[in-house]
Amino acid sequence: MKEKQDLGEQAISTAAEVGLKSQLDEADNLEVDVRTDLGKLVQGELESVEIEGNGLVMEKDLRTEELDVDLDSIAIDPLKATFGDIELKHPTDAQVHVVLTEKDIERAFNSQYIKHKLQNLPIKVDGKKTTVNAKKVNFTIPDNQKIALSAETEIVETGETKQVAFTAVPKTTEGGNRVSLENVEYSQGKKASPELTKALLNSASELLDLRNFELEGMKLRLQKLYLQKEKLTLEAEAHVEEFPD
Repeated sequence: MKEKQDLGEQAISTAAEVGLKSQLDEADNLEVDVRTDLGKLVQGELESVEIEGNGLVMEKDLRTEELDVDLDSIAIDPLKATFGDIELKHPTDAQVHVVLTEKDIERAFNSQYIKHKLQNLPIKVDGKKTTVNAKKVNFTIPDNQKIALSAETEIVETGETKQVAFTAVPKTTEGGNRVSLENVEYSQGKKASPELTKALLNSASELLDLRNFELEGMKLRLQKLYLQKEKLTLEAEAHVEEFPD
């Protein structure tokens, strides 16, 4: 259990919570825990800031099961801090922990934003050019090594329905911004056109772009990712230039 905050810590924490919530579409729970003492506050120093969130809905209808941010030794404007305004004197670094469930990612795949990208896809079927619409997409994390994607597709010209299903291994991309899906293996009898597979992989990579999880004034760089059944965990380093007002 966290130690009780004094009035100064509470004021700064509450102001930060309001600023953060203004950037989110939804939040089941969001807490900011600021730690300092009066002497350090007068000198413009915070010992630590911890942000803990659950059920936060970010950009592209992407929900995070958990989002934790930890900052240490922060230099601030002491006068503004007394009014609950955290203004950084210089940028600071933080550690970020993000947990996504398979249901969170599947929900984002079936959002209007991604579904629009999976419509009227030009592909080849049996050597002939045609157009495909991807309908419902299913996303699962069956174990600690790979993810599984399947989708029901409709050939626009004929109305014929086909299924595509494959597994892939998530890996960090060069530069540390996105998660890419590699080592694609199709389920038996479910092989699809390269164009359709690429569209699904690109959508997954777009959803797992760390910039979707950046708050105002924050830049993320992915360090590690972990899979466990039904969950994907991302560990990142954040460069924080400002706190949200």
